[in-house]
Amino acid sequence: MQITLDLSEDLARRVSGLEEKLPLALALGLDELASRPQEGFKGFVEILEFLANLPSPEEVLALRPSETLQAQIDQLAEKYRAEALTANETLLWKQYEYLEHVVRMAKARAYLKLQEQADAA
Repeated sequence: MQITLDLSEDLARRVSGLEEKLPLALALGLDELASRPQEGFKGFVEILEFLANLPSPEEVLALRPSETLQAQIDQLAEKYRAEALTANETLLWKQYEYLEHVVRMAKARAYLKLQEQADAA
């Protein structure tokens, strides 16, 4: 397949003399892009890292999504209600639902732990 690209002068200078290596550079670049977390995944990482730090029950109960994650969820929820999600967005929506389930379970356990501590006191 032949592809024609318009390059900036700076990029054209950088690839000058490397034409035979451009397919490899493109393949490596695509691999790099594919290996990066999806945009929605950043919110998962925040919450999973928080839980991995073994927070106190009070910290778990106070857990709220970041503004960025909440905005992503709100945007998808709006599209979901309009039944306009793409296949990828539907998958992301299901992942958000699962993450919410995990957080609710963590909060329920944190609440029970606080209740046990209060009963023992």
